[in-house]
Amino acid sequence: MSTVLTILHIVVCLALISIVLLQHGKGAGIGAAFGGSSQTVFGSTGAAPFLAKLTAVAAILFMCTSLGLTVLGRQQVKSTIMRETRPPVSQPAPAKPAAPAETPAAPAPAAPAK
Repeated sequence: MSTVLTILHIVVCLALISIVLLQHGKGAGIGAAFGGSSQTVFGSTGAAPFLAKLTAVAAILFMCTSLGLTVLGRQQVKSTIMRETRPPVSQPAPAKPAAPAETPAAPAPAAPAK
């Protein structure tokens, strides 16, 4: 699906470029290179309204294919940068202080007096 849309996008891009170049500018554009007979082919008003409409259609198609490629590209990419990060290594809990030594149950016998 994305291959077909990509090919259509490229064709629309080339068509849009060609149509814009064919339009008459303020001076003599590349449209004049195709002869003055274009005035009679497209009617008495010339090719300007026809090319303007064709430009609008090509621009709309360009926007649609661009949005379609963006949506398709977004669906294909499932990874995020968060997946590559590792969770922080947890520090081991500090050791509990040693329990106080047990006091002897009975006091030690006193040394005999001499």
